[in-house]
Amino acid sequence: MKLLRYTLYVFAGLLLLASAAFGFLYFHTPNTAPARTITVRMERDRIERGRYLFRLGDCDGCHSERDFSRFGGPVVETGRGRGNVLPFNDLPGRIVAANITPDVETGIGSWTDGEKIRAIREGVDRDGRALFPMMPYGFYRYMSDDDVECLVAYLNSLKPVKNALPRTAVRFPVSMLMKFAPEPAGPVKAPDRRNPRVYGEYLVTVAGCMDCHTPFEKGKLDLTMKFAGGRAFEASGLKVVSANITPHAETGIGKWDFARFQQRFRAYQPYVHEGSPKVGPEKFTVMPWLNLSQLPDEDLAAIFEYLNSQTPVDHLVEKAKFQRASLE
Repeated sequence: MKLLRYTLYVFAGLLLLASAAFGFLYFHTPNTAPARTITVRMERDRIERGRYLFRLGDCDGCHSERDFSRFGGPVVETGRGRGNVLPFNDLPGRIVAANITPDVETGIGSWTDGEKIRAIREGVDRDGRALFPMMPYGFYRYMSDDDVECLVAYLNSLKPVKNALPRTAVRFPVSMLMKFAPEPAGPVKAPDRRNPRVYGEYLVTVAGCMDCHTPFEKGKLDLTMKFAGGRAFEASGLKVVSANITPHAETGIGKWDFARFQQRFRAYQPYVHEGSPKVGPEKFTVMPWLNLSQLPDEDLAAIFEYLNSQTPVDHLVEKAKFQRASLE
């Protein structure tokens, strides 16, 4: 009888702990700061800087309508920023990239500029709800105050697109755990552009290069393999694997000089100006070649210098066997 009573006490205690833990997760709200009271300046040079950052961060990759029958999935201009239900496999539910055009009813036209800045860098919507971390606010939080204002100026300049979307619906327990991802960014200074390595790190961070080019295991990046490639991306039955971009001489880009690195990006510039060719699934890629091919030489050189300052990792990446495409 005593054993039974003890067992019941233990069970009740465990149940109480489990209930408390669930309650903590369920009622927990993201760590947020008030949205800034700001109206960004709508000046031509700032809008152009915002356009550059929009391309660098590959915002089109998730938020715009794209023509995947052509190489690189060029943007359909009438659907830029309209939002999409993301098609990637193995997502924990229905993940929706929001309509980020100024449409008042279906986009962010009623948001304040401060709320837009907070969403980009801190990962919460205007009501303080956590955004799914596939939105790379963990990287965007390092975007300088001036740059994020320029990005918002560009978003404000987009043509409103009326495109109603369903809400993101994340399955448990990810729906609870993702509440811990957002955090206030605070003031962020601009990087020293006179220092190529420092500016290169800034560009690589905002572009999210580490996110794609680092293996993703058990729900997080394996930072012991930073930039070593091997992360697989699957969508609609297609698959690509990211390349090793560490300066390892045999399995990375250690033998590359800047001319080769530069040409790897410049090769796709004609597609930007003349239009991407029609391609089959063997040319599927998630690497934003069309955007990155437009980076100025100064920025490509800074990125190259930063990547070459990283620890070489011996990691031979094999391409997906049923496809010839990769992110190399």
